[in-house]
Amino acid sequence: MSGAPTFMVAVALLILLGVVASKISSHLGVPALLLFLFLGMLAGSEGIGGVDFTDLGLAQNVGVIALSFILFAGGFDTQWQEVRSVLGRGILLAILGVLITALIAGAVAAWVLDLSMTAGLLLGAIISSTDAAAVFSVLRSRGIGLKKRLRPLLELESGSNDPMAVFLTLGFLKLLTEPDAGPADLIPIFFLQMAVGGLLGFALARGAIFAINRVRLEYEGLYPVAMIALVLLIYGSASALGGSGFLAVYVAGLVMGHGRFLHKKSLVRFADGLAWLMQIAMFLVLGLLVFPSDVVTVAGSALLVSLVLIFVARPLATALLLLPTGFGVRETAMVSWVGLRGAVPIVLATFPFAAGIPQANLIFNVVFFIVITSVLVQGTTISTVARWLRVDAPLVRRPSYILDAGGTENETADLHELVVDEESAAVGRALVDLRLPEKLIVVLVRREGKFIVPNGSTVLLAGDHVLLLADEATLAGARALITGSRQS
Repeated sequence: MSGAPTFMVAVALLILLGVVASKISSHLGVPALLLFLFLGMLAGSEGIGGVDFTDLGLAQNVGVIALSFILFAGGFDTQWQEVRSVLGRGILLAILGVLITALIAGAVAAWVLDLSMTAGLLLGAIISSTDAAAVFSVLRSRGIGLKKRLRPLLELESGSNDPMAVFLTLGFLKLLTEPDAGPADLIPIFFLQMAVGGLLGFALARGAIFAINRVRLEYEGLYPVAMIALVLLIYGSASALGGSGFLAVYVAGLVMGHGRFLHKKSLVRFADGLAWLMQIAMFLVLGLLVFPSDVVTVAGSALLVSLVLIFVARPLATALLLLPTGFGVRETAMVSWVGLRGAVPIVLATFPFAAGIPQANLIFNVVFFIVITSVLVQGTTISTVARWLRVDAPLVRRPSYILDAGGTENETADLHELVVDEESAAVGRALVDLRLPEKLIVVLVRREGKFIVPNGSTVLLAGDHVLLLADEATLAGARALITGSRQS
């Protein structure tokens, strides 16, 4: 067996090993990305696989495409009602937090690695963004959740801070490769990238929602195909127009996640599966690219930079930005500790090669070591730190309903889940007595893991999960009745 069949078998085995690794990571309590990377390294030229992979251009393209789908899926699955309350803090962390982290870590890297200040700041920019998806995978494996404000803040920050890291990386590369360029030249580029990326992502997402609800495709299987094309179109268009493609796809995901359109539930599930495939493929390719012997040679210096990043740069950035906004000390400390480095720094570490930077190999190896250190030090202690800071909470798993709102008379209606709080005025009252809006349909009530098919006499209890079919306007009235507090 040779040629295409051999290649297909090898790819299939690596993907299947990646799937198994995600299961193993849950039992070990470490982020799956660490095992994905190790799989790639084992398959590489210095591993048992012996695959000689040195195509940096291909690795970079795979990383960019994969990140586009991962960011879109992250925005698509984000609950807007939750992140809206922490929007200001999330933007502060995504922009100023990344900048402060990059400047501190970059200055230290320049001193430790004997680089020019610009090259050091380039390295700082590369490692400045975070990967909260790894955090939540560890917490889920330990059955631990985070208190109310923490989870949406971390979700928003991790999804929106990558564009700033990309901008800073490209900006410092410009300063290194263009002697006449100065820091002031980056300011208009920043506003152009963010404005074009944000506006284009919003506009194309709104257009996609309109098209899905108006153009009825003959086959349901074509909707996921259209979504793949949409993500590629959004990233490519934004980048071609000088905008941030990563910001565009994340904003598009947020807008579509908040929108109402046909087959939304099935598309959310498809996007989640596609994001997992992209994570496995990206980390395997990046693992293949690494030469462990080269990484070992920079271990001492890279460890010092990593410790400064974890214990100085990230804590200082979060404290400066969150404490003045009324965020508690323990919550701020938790946000600081979960600043894991993940896929984005390794992908960005391939950019200096394309730009012809002499220190490109050194930067790549240092970044790879920092990511591994961050995952091992922070990723394995998240649950312990959450308990120590008393910011942990019982994990509330979002139930999966094999239901969709497609085909209803009201095309703006969708399925929503409301939780009956202990202080809700609905506790102990029958559904018929709540005087819910006429256009609303109560589909199911989930109580202690069991489903109840409701009728008018069904009495709601604290902790019930009520699944409703309603449009956005009707939902607002139902939310006030079901989750609203008792009158004093």
